[in-house]
Amino acid sequence: MQDRLEKIVSLCKRRGFIFPSSEIYGGLAAVYDYGPLGVELKRNVQQRWWQAMVYEHDNIVGLDAAILMHPTVWKASGHVDAFNDPLIDDRQSKRRYRADQLIEDYIEKLRAKGETERAEALHRRLIEALNAADMPKALYQIILDERIPSPDSGAFDWTEVRQFNLMFVTHVGPVVSEETKVYLRPETAQGIFVNFHNVKDAARLQIPFGIAQIGKAFRNEIVARQFIFRMREFEQMEMQYFVKPGTQMEAFEAWKEKRLQWHIENGIRPEHLRFHVHEKLAHYADAAVDIQYLFPMGWQEVEGIHSRTDYDLRRHQEFSGKRMEYFDPQTQEHYIPYVVETSVGLDRTILMLLCEAYDEEEVEGETRVVLRLHPRLAPITVAVLPLVRKDGMPERAQAILRDLQPFVHTFYDEKGAIGRRYRRMDEVGTPFCVTIDSQTLEDGTVTVRDRDTMLQERIAEAQLLNYLQDRLRHWKLVRAL
Repeated sequence: MQDRLEKIVSLCKRRGFIFPSSEIYGGLAAVYDYGPLGVELKRNVQQRWWQAMVYEHDNIVGLDAAILMHPTVWKASGHVDAFNDPLIDDRQSKRRYRADQLIEDYIEKLRAKGETERAEALHRRLIEALNAADMPKALYQIILDERIPSPDSGAFDWTEVRQFNLMFVTHVGPVVSEETKVYLRPETAQGIFVNFHNVKDAARLQIPFGIAQIGKAFRNEIVARQFIFRMREFEQMEMQYFVKPGTQMEAFEAWKEKRLQWHIENGIRPEHLRFHVHEKLAHYADAAVDIQYLFPMGWQEVEGIHSRTDYDLRRHQEFSGKRMEYFDPQTQEHYIPYVVETSVGLDRTILMLLCEAYDEEEVEGETRVVLRLHPRLAPITVAVLPLVRKDGMPERAQAILRDLQPFVHTFYDEKGAIGRRYRRMDEVGTPFCVTIDSQTLEDGTVTVRDRDTMLQERIAEAQLLNYLQDRLRHWKLVRAL
């Protein structure tokens, strides 16, 4: 399975999806740049999320809050005191691991070997440790008692478990001092909470309503690996849904199902997704569940749905001295709303889509690499290809290209044999290739090649746009055939 991930990483670099950042200087660990095709894929995912979360709901609006915020925001939110990971070092390999994940992986290995009873007992002990007053000590004791070895070196030579704060610190102004210290935001949610009244009043919203945001966040991940799955600079797509206290669990269950369905509609197979209930709730939550995807490295979180209670608004009221209450015109009462959050990692979503779409198959004795991306997400929707570079075919192809450009993302390629050009488009996930040949010049028809089936269909040039738009609308049906 790791070999599959390595192939995806190689494809991303070779075809311009994702590059290591600052590569000419040796790179910067866990920081990546999106190339020409990666930018298009990223924008398509963002737009699809925004469409589903904002445009398809009449009570959800958008926000774009600043990355730098008053430092007291992070004291109020609990990040200054509690935003930590329990980490442990392998002295032999010099690698660092999250202690709780090390134990979880060990439990999964026990289950795989059929030692179910032992795995369940250890799982119960893990939950107790995560909720213990001295969590690092409790986790360390489990690792010692079970003699859990290092995944890399196989050695049993651990340091003690320690807590590391994940926030990046910087300073505003010319003087570096405690008074000028600010943080790069570790999440986008707090920008929504501190703007609760601004947005509510400006947009004239009534409970229940949501505020959505797409933006950068920064975490000084000590254990940063697995390509873009865990990065120090990443992007989140979050929505905070404000509800009347007592109704939060109904909203929580509804958003769980909506968000799972969104991933399925993006082409993720249902059997590759699952809910994972949190063993230990965050300090702000009364319910939490992850949507996990079966990555090449195993089941991992893509999105979190959390019932955050009124913790954030109440804390900001306490620290700012400003009232964060809502007046309900229906019941004539004041209360601090409860919040249900949906938070999906944009970069993890992109990695999930690439892992799900990557496929290899034998075609005429050769290996065909194809990305079976949803056409609405594919970086290029239609490639326009003249069969040969003569007889007026390039000019006709350019005219068709110009007709399509206002409606779909197109790409023009006239270099190389047509079969090679098809393979290049397969590799980057282009769902449709339109070929202009001698028959086009005679009767005004073109061939449209389907990426997934490789079947070709003859279509009148005048009907081409309608045909492509119809195929985009009914892609699921086509894929199922």
